[in-house]
Amino acid sequence: MMEQPHFLYQIIQRVNSGDFRELFMCTFSPIKVDDNVTRHLDKVLKRRDWDMLILHYLGLDHIGHISGPSSPLIGHKLSEMDGVLMKVHTSLLSEERETLVPNLLVLCADHGMAETGGHGASSPEEVNTPLVLISSAFGRKHGDIRHPKRVQQTDLAATLSIGLGLPIPENSVGSLLFPVVEGKPMREQLRFLHLNTVQLSKLLQENVPSYKKDPGFEQFKVSERLHGNWIRLYLEESSSEVLFNLGSKLRRQYLDALRTLSLSLSRQMAQYDVYSMVVGTVVVLEVLTLLLLSVPQALSSKAELDVPLLSPVFSLLFYLVLLVLSALHVIVCTSAGSRCYLCSLSWPAAGGVMVLISTLLCAVTSALAKTLARGKLLSQTPAHPISRWSELDLLILLGTVGHVLSLGASSFVEEEHQTWYFLINTLCLALCHEVYRSCFLGDDCGPQHCLHAEEEPEGATPALQAKRADCNVLELDAVSKGPSSVEVPRGCERWMVLASPWLVLTCCRLLRSLNQTGVQWAHRPDLGHWLTSSDHKAELSVLAALSLIMIFVLVQRRCSPASKVAMAFGLLGVYCYRAAIGNVLFPWQQDNKDISKGITEARFVYVFVLGILFTGTKDLLKSQVITTDSAARTLGLWEVYSGLVLLAALLFRPHNLPVLVLSLLVQAILTTFIWRPLRHDAAEITVMHYWFGQAFFYFQGNSNSITTVDISAGFVGLDTYMEIPAVFLTAFATYAGPVLWASHLVNFLSSETNSSSALSHACFCYALVCSFPVSAYIILVTSLRYHLFIWSVFSPKLLYEGMHLLVTAAVCVFFTAMDRTNTKS
Repeated sequence: MMEQPHFLYQIIQRVNSGDFRELFMCTFSPIKVDDNVTRHLDKVLKRRDWDMLILHYLGLDHIGHISGPSSPLIGHKLSEMDGVLMKVHTSLLSEERETLVPNLLVLCADHGMAETGGHGASSPEEVNTPLVLISSAFGRKHGDIRHPKRVQQTDLAATLSIGLGLPIPENSVGSLLFPVVEGKPMREQLRFLHLNTVQLSKLLQENVPSYKKDPGFEQFKVSERLHGNWIRLYLEESSSEVLFNLGSKLRRQYLDALRTLSLSLSRQMAQYDVYSMVVGTVVVLEVLTLLLLSVPQALSSKAELDVPLLSPVFSLLFYLVLLVLSALHVIVCTSAGSRCYLCSLSWPAAGGVMVLISTLLCAVTSALAKTLARGKLLSQTPAHPISRWSELDLLILLGTVGHVLSLGASSFVEEEHQTWYFLINTLCLALCHEVYRSCFLGDDCGPQHCLHAEEEPEGATPALQAKRADCNVLELDAVSKGPSSVEVPRGCERWMVLASPWLVLTCCRLLRSLNQTGVQWAHRPDLGHWLTSSDHKAELSVLAALSLIMIFVLVQRRCSPASKVAMAFGLLGVYCYRAAIGNVLFPWQQDNKDISKGITEARFVYVFVLGILFTGTKDLLKSQVITTDSAARTLGLWEVYSGLVLLAALLFRPHNLPVLVLSLLVQAILTTFIWRPLRHDAAEITVMHYWFGQAFFYFQGNSNSITTVDISAGFVGLDTYMEIPAVFLTAFATYAGPVLWASHLVNFLSSETNSSSALSHACFCYALVCSFPVSAYIILVTSLRYHLFIWSVFSPKLLYEGMHLLVTAAVCVFFTAMDRTNTKS
């Protein structure tokens, strides 16, 4: 770095807090990436109409990511940054000559760089960065040599706040860098130090119940008393030597208090409840392992999931594990300084957790022993033909595993929508391949490959055994045609079948243009921004009206006459609600003079939503009483689904109504021209519904950032805040895509299959395909808890996954209820 005439000191800081987010991604040349900043610099420096100027240069970061810190491009980039620093400093000195007011130039970095070019861990190379403060206000004598010091990154916020005369941020845990103010008179030095210690002591009181026993707080109280004595001596005009000596002592006392308070708060903020995290992770892994070991049994012809929980409770292993866990719990909770959630629970509650862990462990052991015994028995039987997976099965497996692996990278979490868009596009191409093969090559190349229970290959894995079972159970309406029988459509229907994957791809491409999401391209204009602008309200009104008409056309075809009327009036009420709040216009309305809250219109729609749901529920109950009335059950399921569609139409913003329309259209296309002709098994159809549900979650404009949650949906039809309705409406509006696709899955399997266990297969597959990424992500977040992006990227995604798990649980409960209804019928 170039020598500066007013160089104060250089400090190597330890990064212990979040990373400032880059504004641009690594898509430019590392030599030219900073030109967009530099080319405006001369103009901005000459204007001098600003109080603070922030220049964010990304070239070094890009070079490090591409080729590491030893790249030959580093020298050129550092020379470029020297020139920029010289330009800024020269301009500031020129301004100081005119205004006689000193300026401050801060040169710093948000993170370092590892030898491999990354910066996601906590190695010294990644967390140590330079900090240089340059100003003419810092008096420096000739020959005054200062050695670099080590400070916390959080100290910069407190230092700049005090230097600029601004309040210190309320939650800042940093302390004042004293060399910045050591040139000030003793009275001002002590005042600055007192302000900082008061702020840290208040923060300590808010976060630590036993703050009075904290050493830093005790030092702060002693410093305040000494400060009072110094003020009295100062007012009495005592000798300067006495004031200086007492002031120096007080200054050291304040600095010690600041250091101790900051350290206590930093430890408090960065403290993780590792014990509770490990216990939760163990429970999740046990449940996932139990699901995986139960795959053959759950997907068998009987579709029974017999989890052995009672017998392990009375086993010796259960009591041994429970004894070990109890001893470990006592040791952890009685250790010095142990503070965790599980230790704060009552002993019966903590004992219940340990009993659960022990029971699940014994159940996993029992299931594993049965699986090994079954495999040993199969190995003693004659060899059987080995079933091979279809291309679609391999795609589903690789796609699921690839998505789980991608969650370990912050960039893939931020842009997860790209993963799902890629998966459903690839799925459409795979379906296109199957359709063309079935239509042009005949039945011999059909996609169905079903492994019977008596034809298990030697050494079959649980994942491969999942494909076994009676074909009449997994296939859709194919009892008499065999496992590879495929209906080849003729005439016009044949061409619709051939075109259907491309129609789905077209719909997905249109939806991608509607809402930009994620981080990298979220700032770019999209069709949604164009529609929601005030200049295009007429176009939005036309699009909303057409979307509501299309929703009615696509949904009403299987509804009862009463539900059709309710659906029509409900969709009309949706448009009236949006017109009332000013989102859309009536043909005779040219302004927004009559804008209201739309409470009456929204409640009008809620009446029809509840009416349709009540009618569907009544038909479902009727199908339970009259066991032969399967038509009532099918009609009831569809009406429940149509009621959810109407609720989604009410909660969606007008520009998102095409998302709902295209979702219904894609479901109709896949049902009519893909799933029925090709007769995929229940597991494949379940995974496809799950994939499309996830994709439509992002088509709505959602992301893994909390800021994209549309909280306005929780206030539709409410004049005051009501917690339970607001939470339900917001959750449904956010997860409308997965919920509607899961509801459509129940309708499809109930109406298209003669099997009594298809819903059981679907429920198990849905639970498994959801629990696998959640379990893996919990482990990833636990291991990456010290990652620089843990709070900005990984934690919000964890909240989404937790909420998604609750939605999945509700879906599985609905699956189970419908399966019991089907069993009775």
